[in-house]
Amino acid sequence: MRLIPKAGVAAFVVALAALLEAEPIRLLPENPHYFLFRGKAIALITSGEHYGAVLNGAFDYHRYLAVIQSDGSDYTRLFGGSYVEVPGKSFGILRNDLAPDPGRFIAPWARSNASRSNTPKSGKAGYAGGGSKFDLEQWNPEYFARYRDFLAEADRRGIVVEVTLFSSQYGEPQWAMSPFHPANNVNGADAIDWRKLETLENGNILRFQESYVRKLVREANAFDNVLFEIQNEPWSDRGELADVVNPYLAAPGRNVYPNSVDVADALSTAWQAQVAKWIVSEESGLPKKHLIAQNYCNFRLPVEALVPGVSLVNFHYAYPEAATWNYGLGKAIGYDETGFLGRDDESYRRQAWNFMLSGGSTFDALDYSFSPGHEDGSDDAPNGPGGGSAALRRQLHILREFLESLPLSQLRPDTQTVTHAGRTKIHALSDPGHDYAIYFDGDGPAEVVLSLPPGEYEGSWLNPKTGDVQKMGYVSGGRRLRSPPFRNGIALRLKRLPGG
Repeated sequence: MRLIPKAGVAAFVVALAALLEAEPIRLLPENPHYFLFRGKAIALITSGEHYGAVLNGAFDYHRYLAVIQSDGSDYTRLFGGSYVEVPGKSFGILRNDLAPDPGRFIAPWARSNASRSNTPKSGKAGYAGGGSKFDLEQWNPEYFARYRDFLAEADRRGIVVEVTLFSSQYGEPQWAMSPFHPANNVNGADAIDWRKLETLENGNILRFQESYVRKLVREANAFDNVLFEIQNEPWSDRGELADVVNPYLAAPGRNVYPNSVDVADALSTAWQAQVAKWIVSEESGLPKKHLIAQNYCNFRLPVEALVPGVSLVNFHYAYPEAATWNYGLGKAIGYDETGFLGRDDESYRRQAWNFMLSGGSTFDALDYSFSPGHEDGSDDAPNGPGGGSAALRRQLHILREFLESLPLSQLRPDTQTVTHAGRTKIHALSDPGHDYAIYFDGDGPAEVVLSLPPGEYEGSWLNPKTGDVQKMGYVSGGRRLRSPPFRNGIALRLKRLPGG
């Protein structure tokens, strides 16, 4: 037996105590559109793997986390294990982290009659994804060892993890892979319509869902770098039409995806509220209390009502209006997923700048350059509907550094300062009379007219793609500027000079 030296034990105890005492990431008190994490005001920005890092036994998440940290990300999204996809088929993704190969799905639940190794070779065969069925009454030690280790590794690297507890099923192929499907477990789970899985009308599955939520919440409680999302895209299984992006399209195309804006129906919302109650209830007796996120809809929509306890409102494939229309909620507004616009990095970089300079709190791109065996983000072959690359991740880091160089506690969306900017679209944040951050989306040079309070300001232009900075002379209120030539966006930073 190898003994740990006394000095090593002392260091471990100190590290453990610090972990237990650290306050979890929370909304920035002075400006709840950003976060306070380890004493610093931050925004969360990433381009990350497709959510299966823990549940896919073929994925080396240590390598992955090291890469996204080195590329400048501070955020990643993780599915908890209640949902998996079909290898090579779901959403056209060929090498899909969220679709483990047969025998590589490491679920939160043990396999039926599992041996000590918990391998899928033992027990009652019959799981659709290969191996034994699941026993929803028994936890899988291998999964929870990976789960805790992933959170600990991310914690060490300063990376915040959004743990998404559930997801819509989207159709029969994914439902057939679910551990909750009656054919995939030995617990007599009720046979239900998959559209009712995430509702209170799902029979005896509800109690298994509650146990699962409480277990994941409890296992993550020691960590300060965690927030919980209730469900991914709930409108996909139980959607109701709430709006359309382009109202001038003719029916029937006007009212269907990708032009429709759908929200979750009443049955879904009631179930989501119950999941939030489970999170709050479980943490009521634990040291740490973590943020809860609700995935509201695609694109954009003024939020009508949120589940009680929600602090982060997530949109997918979001327009800047998702942030500006909901700024008055006084909550963080997240761009929680993009990645269906092909392999062009510029599309995603522009989305990020437009959204975050409109008051957004988070940006998360699906990065298909991460796949099993390519955890360093080097998978550059076509792999589904999107892209992702080391270059994009570095470009997003430029945005993150730009934002965090600003006084986030004081910033608000600004539609008044730029009165004209050629043919570009403008999104801006400011602390009026002090600091200004302006993004011009389009091509230039552009003739810019500013309306600033009296005083002198120091200005600089930033290339969002390269990070190159071009300083300019002092700027005063009402001055006309001419930007440098640019393509697909440029940013302007203005800071009032002391005494100016």
